[in-house]
Amino acid sequence: MGLPAKLLGADEQEVLHTRTHGKALVLPGAAFVLVGAGVGAGAALIPGSARPVGQLAILAVGLLLVVWWSLIPFLRWRTTTYTLTTRRLVTRSGILNRRSHDLPLSRVNDVSSERGLTDRLFGCGTLVVQTAAEGGTIVLVDVPEVEHVHQTMTDLLLGGRDSSWPDQSWSDQSGSGQHGSGSYWSEQAWPDPRG
Repeated sequence: MGLPAKLLGADEQEVLHTRTHGKALVLPGAAFVLVGAGVGAGAALIPGSARPVGQLAILAVGLLLVVWWSLIPFLRWRTTTYTLTTRRLVTRSGILNRRSHDLPLSRVNDVSSERGLTDRLFGCGTLVVQTAAEGGTIVLVDVPEVEHVHQTMTDLLLGGRDSSWPDQSWSDQSGSGQHGSGSYWSEQAWPDPRG
């Protein structure tokens, strides 16, 4: 789910909504499995004279480690979103204290994307947005399908500065005309950029 309708301006439409790539959950997932195995092995190795207090202590330490190494990174991933509308780029993050940053597209000077080897394997990358402000650079890391996001943002920027929109809306590489793929993108129809 993207931005609530009440947060969109008049004639503003959501184009893309995503969170960082799921690869951010690989290490927290592995930590969860390892802590679970460690707690099980530790509880089994506690001598009979130290039971059940020793087992409860191991369980308490295991729970703290799971919260620190798995739950908090998951919540951080879950609450960090990137939304692109026809007028602005919105980033939201924060588990308890929500932080939101709105960047009007009219203030964007340049958009570029970077993809390392692991990014290409996972299908993500880094989006770098240069703004009109002095030293204004916004870096969005682990953006799923970053090249598609880059192209879409470029199309919005060009459309806002001149009226020479392409004749066809974006279509995927298979030519099926579907917009976005996977669970990262909102399932709504894409707006026609020409209005």
